[in-house]
Amino acid sequence: MQKTNINDPSFNKPVIFQLGKFTVTANYQFYSVPKQQIIIDTINPYSYVISCTDLEFKQALMHSDILIPDGTGIVLAARYLHGIKIKKIAGADLHLMILQQLEKTSGSIFYLGATNQILSLIQKRIHAEYPHIQVEKYSPPYCEVFSKEETNKMITAVNVFHPDVLFVGMTAPKQEKWIAANHTQLNTQVISGIGAAFGFFAGTTHRAPQWMINRGLEWLGRLIREPKRLWKRNFIYTPKFLYYLLLMKFKK
Repeated sequence: MQKTNINDPSFNKPVIFQLGKFTVTANYQFYSVPKQQIIIDTINPYSYVISCTDLEFKQALMHSDILIPDGTGIVLAARYLHGIKIKKIAGADLHLMILQQLEKTSGSIFYLGATNQILSLIQKRIHAEYPHIQVEKYSPPYCEVFSKEETNKMITAVNVFHPDVLFVGMTAPKQEKWIAANHTQLNTQVISGIGAAFGFFAGTTHRAPQWMINRGLEWLGRLIREPKRLWKRNFIYTPKFLYYLLLMKFKK
């Protein structure tokens, strides 16, 4: 069961609901850097289905402190299972939310993951649009599993900078597993895996138009832009997710 502390200043009357074994916070708002470390993860239909067969990933999501609804399918699930109307909070939305608050407090942020090119573009944009935020970055080698030495280098890079917030962009489920395995060694107050948000903010990948996002069609916009990478998510994993929804409704 996830740890949801309603006394945390990051919460304002949290709306939470159960999605199988997961506790999802539907209206999360980031107000300030917490005193104790928190992990913020996202869940969408793809990650839910993956978690059904990947126990390590499932445990990582279950033990995050905050799990936000990043997907139209999760919005549908909240309404179908519990009769509540919520809005999607994409990783990119969470990212901007946190940046806006850190700018007010002259906070610090670290980006771990992606290529040096993408990280440099992110850093350049931070300097231009959020001049009061201190920012650092590290691009790990691209591989399926990191060696102990590679992991130690990443941890050291983060701890030397000691940021308020650490964003990890390694794509799911790799980033969530890495965070779960190493968060106790990281000197930072907020850790979040936001995957595609790195490319969105750098400008190397484009989000769907705002009108599509507003109508719950961001998935379609992304599919049109990246059909080879995303067709399986939409045409295989989404039907599987709907099947799991039917099972949850039946059991309920």
